[in-house]
Amino acid sequence: MAKRIMVVEDNDLNRKLFCDVLKANGFDVDPIADGEKVLDAARDVTPDLIIMDIQLPGMSGVDLISAAKRDRALSAIPVLAVTAFAAKGDEERIRSAGAAGYLSKPVSIMPFMNAVRALLPAEG
Repeated sequence: MAKRIMVVEDNDLNRKLFCDVLKANGFDVDPIADGEKVLDAARDVTPDLIIMDIQLPGMSGVDLISAAKRDRALSAIPVLAVTAFAAKGDEERIRSAGAAGYLSKPVSIMPFMNAVRALLPAEG
């Protein structure tokens, strides 16, 4: 069975790129553009991984990661944070919120897929 990945990204081009690459690699993908829908959608589909943009309109991806980690139904789902604003201290702040992985934009395909595969639970 294919692993399910939720892609939380408000930029249409980035979201389409991430989803297309993931689908081409055999993953089921749930794209989400609206940060306010993330937690409910994640509870509905229980993804194997959440890819989280950090700069979302009206809501911080860091806050969403923290909220997911506090939610009993979502806390075990690994989160790969992706951000265009990689300033000193950002990675540490994002990881301390609960992100299992971190990539800065622009994202290259191979490092992106390596990061995704590293965070997915092994088939067993």
